[in-house]
Amino acid sequence: MNSTVFIETTIPSYYVGKRSRDIVQAARQELTIEWWDKHRSRYELLSSQIVLDEAARGDPAAARKRLDLLAEIPLLVITAGVVRIAEELLKDDVVPERAADDAFHIACAGVHGVDFLLTWNCKHIANPHNQPRIRGCFARHGIRMPVICTPEEFIGDDYEHAY
Repeated sequence: MNSTVFIETTIPSYYVGKRSRDIVQAARQELTIEWWDKHRSRYELLSSQIVLDEAARGDPAAARKRLDLLAEIPLLVITAGVVRIAEELLKDDVVPERAADDAFHIACAGVHGVDFLLTWNCKHIANPHNQPRIRGCFARHGIRMPVICTPEEFIGDDYEHAY
């Protein structure tokens, strides 16, 4: 069985977005395209309705492109367990209230036992300062934390031998 990867909203956003003139953003967009086009077939992709809801926001043409990219990905259910973990992440200020969707992405991937959570959200999700706190929350509930990473971290010299 292939490893599972939770696709968070920034992935389709970077994939379909207008190419940035900022070199860091442009590099992230290119890495996202490379991962999606060349590597995603090695994994079982999963997402959630919350990701679809986020992807549907904003410019209608861009939203349609994001939703088209996500169209074939199975959605994980937002269970009572997911809600409980997300609320705890918010209550403990691991994720601020204004970014509640991010808490749900983390909780959904963890509760459903997903192997990887793929994101460019380095403020609330792929933040090394938050990861011990996320791990602690999950440990209190007997949940294994997924590897939280960016497409850049997925692509490397030893990539083909990693999994």
